[in-house]
Amino acid sequence: MSQSALRLGVNVDHVATLRNARGGERPDPVRAALVAIEAGADGITAHLREDRRHIRDTDMARLKAEISKPLNFEMAATQDMQRIALATMPHAVCLVPERRMELTTEGGLDVVGQRETLAPFIARFNDAGIRTSLFIAADPAQIEMAAALKAPVIELHTGAWCDAVVEGDRTRADREWQRIVAGAKLAADVGLEVHAGHGLDYATAEIIAALPQIKELNIGYFMMGEALFVGLPETVRQMRAAMQRGRAACESRA
Repeated sequence: MSQSALRLGVNVDHVATLRNARGGERPDPVRAALVAIEAGADGITAHLREDRRHIRDTDMARLKAEISKPLNFEMAATQDMQRIALATMPHAVCLVPERRMELTTEGGLDVVGQRETLAPFIARFNDAGIRTSLFIAADPAQIEMAAALKAPVIELHTGAWCDAVVEGDRTRADREWQRIVAGAKLAADVGLEVHAGHGLDYATAEIIAALPQIKELNIGYFMMGEALFVGLPETVRQMRAAMQRGRAACESRA
């Protein structure tokens, strides 16, 4: 992979969502992870929620044991999740906000307001050799606090931008896009590695791939939906192709 290449992390949560709708063991999110990696994914993301609505503890253990690529463990900043993450020892943890009633992660983590809570989590994971990412909005205060707390990585929440694009709200989409552009630049300037995710599809992934500061995209829900029609390997290949088109456009302007 070239230095400028963009990594694709595939989120397998919603394979587990489908499994849990009927109970039992199928479809298996670990099998989906292995298929995604074989098709070209650079890593796997899974969110172990406090209510275990999709990924289970055994899924996380099996993912760590069975996949050959980095595991990104999404989690709330709770003592129970910290214990499980330290026992699992994934490549990375991504700290996210979590509410029991939400359908999906609705916004970015309030790093400024929760700095006293988050600081010991980040320090503990850093000491353990686990990279910590903070899932935040492209807000300057949040980005600067992430750097101050010595989190090596942030993941920019792209949901508001993607929603506006899908809804055809051009004014809001342009406003949210400019926030992402400015946020990615600021984050790189203060020494953070920049990832992005939430709501991305082929079109929006291609657009955001053109930002040179972005090093990784984490995508799940859209890809699992597409996989119902064309299969997961083809979905991974098409997503990688979209990302490569965006990155090529970036390099052509450099």
